[in-house]
Amino acid sequence: MKVIILGSGVIGVTSAYYLARAGHEVTVVDRQPKPALETSFANAGEVSPGYSSPWAGPGVPIKAIKWLLMNHGPLVVRPKPDPAMWIWLLKMLRNCTAERYAVNKSRMIPIAEYSRDCLRALRSEIGIHYDERSRGTLQLFRYAAQLDHTADDIAVLKQYGVPFEVLDREGCIAAEPALAAVKEKIAGGLRLPQDETGDCHMFTQALALEAEKLGVRFEFNVAIDGLIGDASRVTGVATSKGVLQADAYVVALGSWSPRLLRPLGISLPVYPVKGYSITVPIVDASGAPESTVMDESYKVAITRLGDRIRVGGTAEISGYSDKLYAARRATLDHSLTDLFPRGGDLAKATFWSGLRPMTPDGPPVIGATKYGNLHLNSGHGTLGWTMACGSGRVLADLLSGRKPEIDMSELSIARYDHRFG
Repeated sequence: MKVIILGSGVIGVTSAYYLARAGHEVTVVDRQPKPALETSFANAGEVSPGYSSPWAGPGVPIKAIKWLLMNHGPLVVRPKPDPAMWIWLLKMLRNCTAERYAVNKSRMIPIAEYSRDCLRALRSEIGIHYDERSRGTLQLFRYAAQLDHTADDIAVLKQYGVPFEVLDREGCIAAEPALAAVKEKIAGGLRLPQDETGDCHMFTQALALEAEKLGVRFEFNVAIDGLIGDASRVTGVATSKGVLQADAYVVALGSWSPRLLRPLGISLPVYPVKGYSITVPIVDASGAPESTVMDESYKVAITRLGDRIRVGGTAEISGYSDKLYAARRATLDHSLTDLFPRGGDLAKATFWSGLRPMTPDGPPVIGATKYGNLHLNSGHGTLGWTMACGSGRVLADLLSGRKPEIDMSELSIARYDHRFG
């Protein structure tokens, strides 16, 4: 088939690659001049199936109040007169129960682990490189109380067969030697040895080149104005270059997907939750992390990417604003200098923000819509990089009439017709 993919972030490009590999004629359309220049540009760098959990969980409403009052809190809400914001927040609160958390996590773990396996296969097949490392993730606890509260997380890891290690202070230092300089700040950790790291932007641009070798055409600097359709099918995409047509269409526009779909009567409950990062050049390799350290106190991820350190965090609910706030950078700076004081040169850091496309329940939305030839691949939230390859692979299977290797029924938009939506 001829397939048009809207969006050239990591989700759109992986979808294009796997569809082209399956024999389809693929065109990717994006308003940017190159791939991965928005949310995929400078994320935290984690490929972390073990941390694939919904944000909506039991106890989160109480924790949110504490986070909002913290000096370096991980949550920021900037109220706006936007009905979509308040509806999304209410739906998220509805999912903050133990029952719904369990259901939603059970939907996320399979696609995340499958995606990691697809990424590993891709590395083996085409030799793609992106400052990748396979050295696990360390969730670092500064206080014994945090370590004491890991029982529920460990139970879930056991349930899904995810390997893990509970570490004391010395175990954390063995995994991340640079932490020896601040060992008095460490109570313990939870390590997931199968998690990986890598530069999502670098990966996406490299995979776009591989996709071009398979015949994928990229239409950059093209504004997407809307979808054109009749009662049952999409007949074209209105763009700044005119109407583009294909046999099938894939919406992979992240946070912008709902705005494109709404005129067609499709309600996709995705809302942007802004994240921030700094990218810092390493000045002393022995003082930098080996992989990813998750600073549990501030919900900040500190990741080694080649000769750089990527520090990512914050959940800011503020609509579609991409404004950079100095206070958010202060949190990232604090976490890095507190744990890795000799690692990087903050004076040369670059500061960035991106809009994560979050669903209120946590899992992404992948697959068909009520329009026979319109498909979705969106709503991955903080896990777009973690879930990208698997999402692209299963979408290609669905469009090719093949049964995906994992069950996709619980990731379709139809789940919002049920009470867990």
